[in-house]
Amino acid sequence: MDRRLPLSLGTLPRSLPLGDGGHLRLWTDWLAPRDAEALFDRLRSELPWQQRHLRIAGRDIAEPRLTAWFGDPTAEYTYSGLSLSPEPWPPLLAGLRTRLEAELEERFNSVLCNLYRNGNDSVGFHADDEPELGREPVIASVSLGATRRFVLKHKRDKRRAPVSVLLESGTLLVMDAGTQRRWVHALPKQRAPVGARINLTFRLVAA
Repeated sequence: MDRRLPLSLGTLPRSLPLGDGGHLRLWTDWLAPRDAEALFDRLRSELPWQQRHLRIAGRDIAEPRLTAWFGDPTAEYTYSGLSLSPEPWPPLLAGLRTRLEAELEERFNSVLCNLYRNGNDSVGFHADDEPELGREPVIASVSLGATRRFVLKHKRDKRRAPVSVLLESGTLLVMDAGTQRRWVHALPKQRAPVGARINLTFRLVAA
C-alpha cells in the first residue's frame, strides 16, 4: 500500500516584515484543504504523542500540549530542561521535509510536532534560539486542523505593537533568519471553543 500523501502546490508567499531583523513569509494554501485534512487525521492517529514536563524556575510543569520529535540520528535538541532524542522520520514527515527543502532552498534535519487538543493548550512567548539551532535559524511551520492565533512581540522594544497572524489549516509560515534574535512568539490560549490543531516546526539542529 502506498502510504504517501499527495501534496498540492502553493501560491507565492505573503511577505510580513517585522522590523529590526525580523521577517515572516506566509503561504496560506501551501496544502490544499483535502490534503491538509488527510494529513491532520493521519498524524493525529499515528504519531507517538507525549505530554512532557518542563523545568521552569525550579519546578516541573506539564507542557500544555502534546509533542513528538523526529529527525536525523544526530538531531539532539534541548529546551526548557528537556533533552530530546529524535525518533526516525515517518514517511509522511520525510516527504514534507523534502518538499520544504526544495521550495525554500534550506536544509532541515528535524521536526518538532505539536498537538494542541483544544483552546486550553498553548505555548508561551519564547524564541527558538537554543545554541544548537545556530545564530540565525530558519523555522518552517506547517499548520493543520483548527485555526489559531499566532502572536509575535519584540524582546525589548515595548513601543512596537505585537504582530498577530491567524494560521489556518494548510498554511506554511517561515520565520526567516534573524527573527529569533529580537522577537519572541506564542500561541495563546483561546476562550472560545476550538478544535484540535497540529503544528509541525521544521528546523536544522547542529550535530
